[in-house]
Amino acid sequence: MDKKIKVIIWNEFVHERENNALGDYIRTIYPDGIHRHLARALAAEDLQITTVTLQDEAQGLPPERLDDTDVLLWWGHCAHDQVEDTLAERIALRVFRGMGLIVLHSGHLSKPFRRLMGTPCRLRWREVGEKERVWGCATGHPIVQGVPESFVLPHSEMYGEPFDLPGDGQVITMSWYEGGNVFRSGMAFQRGSGRIFYFSPGHETYPIYHDPNVLTILGNAIRWATPTVIVPERLTPSPVSVEPIHTANPLASLDTSALHQ
Repeated sequence: MDKKIKVIIWNEFVHERENNALGDYIRTIYPDGIHRHLARALAAEDLQITTVTLQDEAQGLPPERLDDTDVLLWWGHCAHDQVEDTLAERIALRVFRGMGLIVLHSGHLSKPFRRLMGTPCRLRWREVGEKERVWGCATGHPIVQGVPESFVLPHSEMYGEPFDLPGDGQVITMSWYEGGNVFRSGMAFQRGSGRIFYFSPGHETYPIYHDPNVLTILGNAIRWATPTVIVPERLTPSPVSVEPIHTANPLASLDTSALHQ
């Protein structure tokens, strides 16, 4: 068998643990967390899936674990500010080296995604449980293989345009909502050697991650985002030139090393 794809599903795991009526309701849909549900629902022979949460040591992603990850799925909502800046930067650098990143639902405001997009990633939203119709817009793209041209989610949180994203993304899916809004609900990007897929359906109060079409899209996205190569960390100093330099260095008598610390 070919080498398995090493997948980590990261979940902030806050809403599912709340001791109130809303937490009780969410647990009827995801009894042990969105991350564990997705791990079971996406399980396949070619995937090695691990789940981690914000509450874990090193917020679930110590350097040695992140550096051994092929594809990272990220679900966050109300605890974006608790994610350490250093972790967001390590994730971004790992993506530039080739790791795949799949950002789910309200992860559009997560630190790693905004770092990689370079934009505020704001959007319009409304939570009234309206119908969402998801349309595939990229015919033949691997992410929408095996999915109908469109499908309906009976209840969803509305995410609507305008969506603050950079202009280099490819629209994979577009959503229409019962209230009249539309949204680029599935967007693909390339950053360095890494592929990124953002997919908006997935509010924690609706059983969206039980929908077979949604799960097919996520499974396809994992395989699409799997790196063909992880490039080594790039060392930027280049003290030895490939051609002889004949120009006299005007700073030769000075120690400039402190300028480059």
